Amino acid sequence: MPAAVTPDTLLAFKAGRAFRTGDTNTVVADPAKGAVLLTNGEDGLLHFIWKNRDTNNIEEDLILFPTDATFSKVSQSSAGRVYVLKFSSSNQRHFFWMQDASSNRDEEFANNVNGVLQDPDYDLVWGSSAGSSSTVPPASASQASSAPSTGFQATPEQLEALQNLLRAGGSNAAALQSAPDLSLVDILTPANLLPLFQSHPELVPTLFPYLPPDLPVQPSAEVLQSIIHSPQFRSAVASFDQALRTGLLGDFVRQLGLPAEAGIGILPFLRAVQEKADRENRESGRMDTD
Repeated sequence: MPAAVTPDTLLAFKAGRAFRTGDTNTVVADPAKGAVLLTNGEDGLLHFIWKNRDTNNIEEDLILFPTDATFSKVSQSSAGRVYVLKFSSSNQRHFFWMQDASSNRDEEFANNVNGVLQDPDYDLVWGSSAGSSSTVPPASASQASSAPSTGFQATPEQLEALQNLLRAGGSNAAALQSAPDLSLVDILTPANLLPLFQSHPELVPTLFPYLPPDLPVQPSAEVLQSIIHSPQFRSAVASFDQALRTGLLGDFVRQLGLPAEAGIGILPFLRAVQEKADRENRESGRMDTD
């Protein structure tokens, strides 16, 4: 049963499955590439899905009820990146191992999983140190956040606007590729974008069609600056960043004229944008000399 990241996907990240050996407490990781997705199903229930990234098929689909499950790190694991999904209503145990190249965000993913398991309306928290290894976030965390949920909902038009921003960065985008732990949230900051708008003023009006249609004022450079300082903009960028990290956007980025490989991670996406920009610049140069 094929599946993809959809607007109903609350959270997704790369993870493989692990299985207990017989009746022992030994857990062995399965090498298959996979992704965990938490989604709102058509039945109105929360689904914890494991998808094989090689076959694009769902191989595990668990229905979860609020407060019935937790996602915690297995401290006895020698690998250190194994997590277990445990249920309070049964003795079920499902083991997963993190497959992101870096372990820097493992705890962040786990905290967000637990937030959603406690409350499907939980607002995901990215880029902040949890400061605690607790598997269940404080009850007030959801209430304290005013930012919208970061389930991936970007349209092709919004992605094109994002691509335009990255392309305008020119050689800077290539330089950013050397930092494997960098996220789009770190790149598309006001500190980086404002100088870009100043050095490329022609870029500003090209972004107006992608602004929210219900703005109370006419689009302008000042309005654009306000938007990129907003929590909503940061949330949308974080949403796209997280979706890219799952490696599940191959079909989606092809709509932008990028190869499917651009949808398997942050660095492949940046590299593809840079290569496309270089090709377009070369073609433009040839046209100018004709």
